[in-house]
Amino acid sequence: MLTLSTWSAQATVVEVQTVMGNFQVNLYDSKTPKTVENFLGYVKSGAYFNNVVHRSMDDFIIQAGGYQFDGELPLNELSKAASVVNEPKLSNVRGTIAMAKLANDPNSATSEWFINLKDNSANLDLQNHGFTVFGQVLGNGMQVVDAIAALQTFDKGPAFRNIPLRNYSDASQDVNGENLVLITDIVIVDATVNTHPELNPVPNTLINKLPGSEGSGSGGSLGFGVLLVGMLVACRRRFSAKS
Repeated sequence: MLTLSTWSAQATVVEVQTVMGNFQVNLYDSKTPKTVENFLGYVKSGAYFNNVVHRSMDDFIIQAGGYQFDGELPLNELSKAASVVNEPKLSNVRGTIAMAKLANDPNSATSEWFINLKDNSANLDLQNHGFTVFGQVLGNGMQVVDAIAALQTFDKGPAFRNIPLRNYSDASQDVNGENLVLITDIVIVDATVNTHPELNPVPNTLINKLPGSEGSGSGGSLGFGVLLVGMLVACRRRFSAKS
């Protein structure tokens, strides 16, 4: 189990450094303080070093945060800290980063996250009592995200039904590190309070239609199925959302 120190979450900008380019994300600590603190715990512990973008769904999301590449296969499952309380206050519009979680369990998010490739609010703002949006990709960063999303995906077993791979076209060939979409690291580039005050995150208004509002009731069933291990590792993974 990953042990995280208690860091106070600030309005932080992080840079996601990948083999396909870097992009920055402004975190919404004032709106989702528990989620931001949880995410920064993984960042500061180095847990996202050589992390793998392990799922890509066309015109929906790309997902990472669950598996690490240490130079050889199979991948290592990321050690998880305690789950974080759901904070579904913001809407899953294009360019937002949100937490993945288990089906029927609103408060089960740990290390895995996804980036919305389009406006998924009609689906994800309500599903499983809402998926917690905790940040926004800045500037032209979505060009990098879209380039990752444009890669061909392959079915490499139950855990990796839609894994994007680089320089890879023959599904029968072995996968190596050069084929994986690696997040080489996520680093804090600005921990100043109230970074990017010009941003106006879209509120999640649909969540108010649920009994008890912000995830206090029973969670709805999610897709994304349980990712047991296929090609790379045998382990339990997080559910994200159904498109």
